[in-house]
Amino acid sequence: MDSCRVIGLISGTSVDAIDVALADMRLSGDVIELVPGGHMDIGYPDDLRTELLTAGSCTVSSSWADQMCRLDTRIGQSFAHAAATAIRELGEADVIASLGQTVWHWVEDGTCKGTLQLGQPAWIAELTGLPVIADLRVRDVAAGGHGAPLAGLFDRLWLTNEAALNIGGIANVTLPGKEAYDTGPGNALLDAAAEMLTGERFDKDGALALAGTVRQDLLDVLLADPYYRLAPPKSTGKEHFNVGYLKAALAQVPAVDGPDLMATLAELTAVTIADACAGHRVVASGGGVRNPALMAALARRLDVVTSDALGIPSDAKEAYLTALLGFLTWHGIPADPRTGAAGPRLLGSITPGRDPLRMPAPAATSVSQLRVAAPLGGHLARS
Repeated sequence: MDSCRVIGLISGTSVDAIDVALADMRLSGDVIELVPGGHMDIGYPDDLRTELLTAGSCTVSSSWADQMCRLDTRIGQSFAHAAATAIRELGEADVIASLGQTVWHWVEDGTCKGTLQLGQPAWIAELTGLPVIADLRVRDVAAGGHGAPLAGLFDRLWLTNEAALNIGGIANVTLPGKEAYDTGPGNALLDAAAEMLTGERFDKDGALALAGTVRQDLLDVLLADPYYRLAPPKSTGKEHFNVGYLKAALAQVPAVDGPDLMATLAELTAVTIADACAGHRVVASGGGVRNPALMAALARRLDVVTSDALGIPSDAKEAYLTALLGFLTWHGIPADPRTGAAGPRLLGSITPGRDPLRMPAPAATSVSQLRVAAPLGGHLARS
């Protein structure tokens, strides 16, 4: 039985924080047993988060390369700090997997042409002394896939008959026996509207949305987006669903007050998710499960439980996914997230740690199941 302790690092499209999880994983035959070892979220410095939120809208200029270099370094240093904190507070690890921070996802005519994640892994390896598996999306894109959502790999191994849903900045689903794909905005437009209306990063406890009424005229404008009619596999991001997009939609209807806008955006997320998951019991995770207005809108349409009920903390699932991706690559097992690639691929590149790189012998079998055991630890938050 091969075992490995892996730290998974990711920051999602909402750029809320760096999500960190420690997973104790063992490979026995074609089954991976995952014991959650605890998780935490560690915030970016405020100025770095602000720069990240504006990076996607920057124009190419003489300062563009400078900005990307600075971001790559500072994000890498932030991820290194997060990994070192996890080692100190959650426990030792053998290897680190990092999905980095997506700053651009290039999709044209339904085809993903490229994807850019920043967070230079050398900083993580230098501070922790551990090998780092990073850049985990690009090989899938090079093989014809979308590189996102990668959660389909975790979901298919873990669940049997349920649909899996992750509500981050963008919402994605995995349906039994089918590809994983992005359904559209999760929190992206809700967060953009909250900041536009209140200056806050999000609508705390869904309070504004709960006080509002859905504006059908605005909802109709939003639902007319051609993205929703594309067949999967497909992916999208905040390059598309952003504050400029929202303002353009608002310009097509009479004035909408704040609560009604938030209620309508929660309805948009719920409707597009429900259309994708109709007929399935849904296991939900991600920051969106903490929005009562959004969860109530989903519950009117779907049978929804959170991943917490099945042993994976809803706010750490993507970090555990990252750990799983690292475990597979570390053991020479190709990953098949089914985002449209020509087939399974070994994902990522490896940055050696302090010692010479000594990887385990490649596994002699593929993996058909992920079994989640009782957790070792809980949740911590750090700023």
